[in-house]
Amino acid sequence: MKHGSVDTLDRIGPAGQAAQDDTAIVVERLSKKYEDVLAVDDISFSVRSGEVFSLLGHNGAGKTTTVEILEGLRNPTSGSAHILGVDVTNGYTKIRGKVGILPQDFEPFENLKPIETVEYWGALYGLKLKKGECHELLCSVDLAHRENALSKHLSGGEKRKLGIALAMVNRPQVLFLDEPTTGLDPKARRDLWDLIVALKKKGTTIFLTTHYLDEAEVLSDHIAIMNKGKIVAEGSPRQIIQKFGRKATVTLFGAGSRGLEEMHRQGVEATLQNDDVVVSVSDPSKIEHWFAGLFEAGVEVKDMSIKRDTLEDVFLGLIAAKKAEAVAQ
Repeated sequence: MKHGSVDTLDRIGPAGQAAQDDTAIVVERLSKKYEDVLAVDDISFSVRSGEVFSLLGHNGAGKTTTVEILEGLRNPTSGSAHILGVDVTNGYTKIRGKVGILPQDFEPFENLKPIETVEYWGALYGLKLKKGECHELLCSVDLAHRENALSKHLSGGEKRKLGIALAMVNRPQVLFLDEPTTGLDPKARRDLWDLIVALKKKGTTIFLTTHYLDEAEVLSDHIAIMNKGKIVAEGSPRQIIQKFGRKATVTLFGAGSRGLEEMHRQGVEATLQNDDVVVSVSDPSKIEHWFAGLFEAGVEVKDMSIKRDTLEDVFLGLIAAKKAEAVAQ
């Protein structure tokens, strides 16, 4: 399917219906305009049940507006968005109990303990949670050991875990996590990664927004990248890297000028940097053949490294390319 400027995977069927029965979210030709600003411009995508879907983009790309529409906080100008088969514009009350949300700016009630906070949050959903149920929920986010501490004494990572516990209090089928690891130290980030993976294994559909591209690459089954209101790339992390990434860079340390000559003899374009031979290649499997030739020529290679583009490399390249296109126009 193609809308705007990006070819998307065939994940949406006719009339916005899910291509498969296990689709949790379907967005079709969605647009949102604020006076003279088109924040979201005719985008379409779908999210399968039980997957981690990441919506990425720089500030002002349109992802926040898109998420707010999906969370029932804003109405679109045109197009449609369905969660669990329900139109979010006029039927959100039907699914509110099946959706959990962790906003980026979440802060707990400072003078309540986590176990009290969970009990209170459940009451807002009309749930009368027993202490044991609250404890179990805190166990699921690895926070039970801090359940009786005042929330104002929790670390940043512990506060985010509490936020996820509150978002899960109604046992949602779909969970929105907005920048869940912003401002956390590396260990706290990895702890939350583990939690997200655990939630996915339980069948929760997770809609993630993050500025950490390594996070999206590790956690996501499917990604959509937005720029100026449009989706400019979509697919699995691997698909996006393969489609938009550059060739892999292979460095043969210590191969020297003799190694460079041998690579040229094999018809391989290479450069010499200090005493190392550097090659750009689209198919790293050819390395074995190169090594055979180098060995036969008596060229010593002290070590080797292969650097492939990361999702962050591709993201920055895509955004730079779109800026260049805009300037050219």
